[in-house]
Amino acid sequence: MKDVRDLDGEAAEIMRMNDRGGYSVPTAGLYPYQWNWDSAFAAYGYAFLDIDRAWEELETLFSGQWPDGMVPHILFHQVDPSYFPGPDIWGGVGPLPSSGISQPPIAATMARLVWELDIDAGRDRVAALYPKMVAWHRWFMAARDDGHGAICLTHPWEAGRDNAPDWDGPMRRIEPHGIAPYERRDTGHVDQDMRPKKADYDRYLYLVKQGHDCGWDQAHLLGINPFRMADPTMTFTLLRATRDLIWIGQQLGADTSELPAMIARMEAGTETLWNPGLNAYDVRDMKTGEWANAVSNAAFLCWYAGVDPKDTLVTYERVQAKVRFGVASHDPDSPAFEPKRYWRGPSWAMMNMLIAMGMDEAGLEEGAALRRQTARMIETGGFSEYFDPTTGAPAGGQNFTWTAAVWLGWCSPNVRRGRWAQSR
Repeated sequence: MKDVRDLDGEAAEIMRMNDRGGYSVPTAGLYPYQWNWDSAFAAYGYAFLDIDRAWEELETLFSGQWPDGMVPHILFHQVDPSYFPGPDIWGGVGPLPSSGISQPPIAATMARLVWELDIDAGRDRVAALYPKMVAWHRWFMAARDDGHGAICLTHPWEAGRDNAPDWDGPMRRIEPHGIAPYERRDTGHVDQDMRPKKADYDRYLYLVKQGHDCGWDQAHLLGINPFRMADPTMTFTLLRATRDLIWIGQQLGADTSELPAMIARMEAGTETLWNPGLNAYDVRDMKTGEWANAVSNAAFLCWYAGVDPKDTLVTYERVQAKVRFGVASHDPDSPAFEPKRYWRGPSWAMMNMLIAMGMDEAGLEEGAALRRQTARMIETGGFSEYFDPTTGAPAGGQNFTWTAAVWLGWCSPNVRRGRWAQSR
């Protein structure tokens, strides 16, 4: 187990190593571009090293915002053949080469955390970002409302939980015809047993091709897309971020009048995601109305979103009792649980942070316990992309930006933390 002081220095070095000048990559090789929610976490981490660099990260992310308000999940600043699928496959229609989908909208929440660290230094920076963040949230409500107020996704990558068992049913129904031969690059960087399978990738690319072929026309995709899932990840993160956007707007004296209606709409939508048979918030297939019947770590973002947790704590305690380094991304009691395969079981430091933030704000002692668990996980396994929740062993990519950021801002006892716990 590494010394805490060494980990502080190592985390800072990883942040610098993955800095590409105005934006960061999640890790070299495996992910050589700017990813949306990775960058939001990176901004939080940079804030403990260089507050100006933190704002640059968010500003560069929003430099790729599409005219309709969408902020893509990948910005291809410089073409790198080590990654597939690249900008030619995606055919994004924004000001920069990009993907055609978004990702969990945590930028407003991270912008608030960064701003709270230095209110005076950040005022002009956040004021310039505010209308862009509002436009992004407005896009989600227009393009991703499932009809009941829950936020849906049109591709597994949009939720950030790429190969989660939550998607298995609808993904099996997809016949990925018309896909050109391709060569994956990810398995050249990471053990294939830690990555999605080829059958998953065929279907991922089929969904990308649908979007590319129609120029990412959202109305057209609504009619043809076979994958449309009402999702706790997207609903809870957008709900929380909208609350934080109201706070930011109020501090700036900006117009926040449209935001409370968004919150009320999503609060109603969360009720449609409660699966009483699972005793947890769950994914609902918009095409069939069926539940995924999968307990994921996204279910535990209910406290982070500020909604009624119902009996979620009972389910959380059951899941946590099965692992040493929570929170497992999929239920350890499930036959689909794989402790080292991406989103089918591993523990993710940044998800743990969001879950614990919500628990702390709800006055639950489990939040502090989860922070200690996550710190031990990083002390044991280093700055990996994700970890085996049963052993703490590192998995996925190494020298990972968001894990370093989480350590710097949340786990390390030696680095000043943000004031979010006290300010709410």
